[in-house]
Amino acid sequence: MHCPFCGTHDTKVSDSRLVAEGDQVRRRRQCAACGERFTTYETAELIMPRVVKADGSRETFDARKLRDGMLRALEKRPVSAESTEAAVERIRQRLRARGEREIEAREIGEEVMRALKRLDQVAYIRFASVYRRFQDLDEFRAEIDRLAQEPSFSPNDDEH
Repeated sequence: MHCPFCGTHDTKVSDSRLVAEGDQVRRRRQCAACGERFTTYETAELIMPRVVKADGSRETFDARKLRDGMLRALEKRPVSAESTEAAVERIRQRLRARGEREIEAREIGEEVMRALKRLDQVAYIRFASVYRRFQDLDEFRAEIDRLAQEPSFSPNDDEH
């Protein structure tokens, strides 16, 4: 693994841990040249379904897009990076487990909303407001009221 700070290929692993329910390895590394520390995540690369966009176009599934969307919603919220990574990995596992060659982008959005609802309700509302294109305060209020009516979710709950 090359160092993201200086580019040297001589890095050593100082700690390895299983995360995302054992499907991912988190490694703490240190560069032998500059001494900087950084974290890497290792997962098995498996074939993911292609994503069918709303306009009918198709693209390769990109976990980075999924993670980036969640991180935008979770910005400045008290949710750990490990919890976010675990949620991303759970979504990937669910999509892969379907065994389908293609999946609608809308279904991925719904998975993200379920995960965010468990992680942080404010992040869920942020994502839902963009994803569902809320037009005014009444739509925000209605979604918040719906959320308030539901039983509380624990971050460890796992809906199917």
